[in-house]
Amino acid sequence: MADEKTKKITSGEPMELLVAMTGKASAAKAATGDKPVFDYIASLPQPQRDIAERIDALAAQTLPGLQRAIKWGMAYYGVEGGWCFSSGAFVGHVKLMYIWGTDLAPEPPVYPTGMGKSTRGVELASLDDFDEAQVAAWMNQAATMPFLGGKKK
Repeated sequence: MADEKTKKITSGEPMELLVAMTGKASAAKAATGDKPVFDYIASLPQPQRDIAERIDALAAQTLPGLQRAIKWGMAYYGVEGGWCFSSGAFVGHVKLMYIWGTDLAPEPPVYPTGMGKSTRGVELASLDDFDEAQVAAWMNQAATMPFLGGKKK
């Protein structure tokens, strides 16, 4: 079954979304680079695709030298020093999670189950929920403290 879901992800067909965080957001296989993230985003149904595209575009605009990967079924974004935040689509929303979210100001409101103790983020159900200025500010802050195997730089 996992192979069938993975085929859908890479073929551009919509994927089945989970209701909540269960350790993985999707069956997307771990891979580093722009293409796997673009394929993942393209596989999402609406409105999650539009939200994920906006997150990705803002990340590219905000962070010079942006690095992308798929990890644990979600899109991960980082800078040269490590990963900063992730974006995963679920039924009804997209979770945008900052790895060191408890160190951001203001602290993002969502404490996700199954992610690190210091991870915080937001759940975006539509583009209307997207506060671009705040998300960009959090992205900039997160880029100053990338995740390095459990240690802050």
